Amino acid sequence: MTIKSVFAGFGGQGVLMMGYMLALTAMRQGKNVTYLPSYGAEVRGGTANCTVVVSDDEIASPVASSPDIAVVMNNPSLLKYANLVRPGGIMLVNSTLVGSVVNRQDLNVVKVPATDLAHELGEDRSANVVMMGAFAQATGVLSLEAFSEALAETNLGKKPKVLELNRHALQVGADSARQALEAARSAASK
Repeated sequence: MTIKSVFAGFGGQGVLMMGYMLALTAMRQGKNVTYLPSYGAEVRGGTANCTVVVSDDEIASPVASSPDIAVVMNNPSLLKYANLVRPGGIMLVNSTLVGSVVNRQDLNVVKVPATDLAHELGEDRSANVVMMGAFAQATGVLSLEAFSEALAETNLGKKPKVLELNRHALQVGADSARQALEAARSAASK
């Protein structure tokens, strides 16, 4: 199994942390991993993205020109990656900030209002963690429990209250993705 993922959004949205979380979680599960971050000079407010390749085998290249999964946190990222994800791939969209429509029928699009859900949790900055919960649920690449355990090894879990909040954010994201996937299956069966 080799899975290529890209995470993209504005600097300050925790895009690089999402990729780092996937890489860390996969390494803790004994997988081979590459993590390739990229961001503009302006960092906060500029564009940021990272590519993570997770594999059971040796990884030849960290580049994912046609990723299996894209997590997009804003409209510019959707416009950039909508046509790059491989047919049959998954696109996770922060529907709070992404108003554009994905015009591809060959993608599994999962819309999660991550920014709104993070706001409801009382911590707007946890939108990226909400999306990681959605990622775990929608992709099945790694379990929600594995992500939850890895949180404690990052800045997102250094303090007990912050760790508790972020573990809750993971669950909220997973629940939102589950609901979106069930709604899509229900609509497809009609």
